[in-house]
Amino acid sequence: MVIQSNMSPKSIVLVWESTKEVFNKYNIQLTDKTLESVVKEEILILLLAELNEEVGSTSTTCIEGG
Repeated sequence: MVIQSNMSPKSIVLVWESTKEVFNKYNIQLTDKTLESVVKEEILILLLAELNEEVGSTSTTCIEGG
């Protein structure tokens, strides 16, 4: 996965503009706070999966740590 929980919504949208629609769907403001600090854990898992799907990233396209 490219997009991770320690990233902020604002920085994600700056790199991948199309993710703005996903944040709107989940009613998440584009702040500088990390996703893990603004989204409940049970929603975070779904959100990360959807954000990464939006940008075309999966666990098979990226290796851990790089």
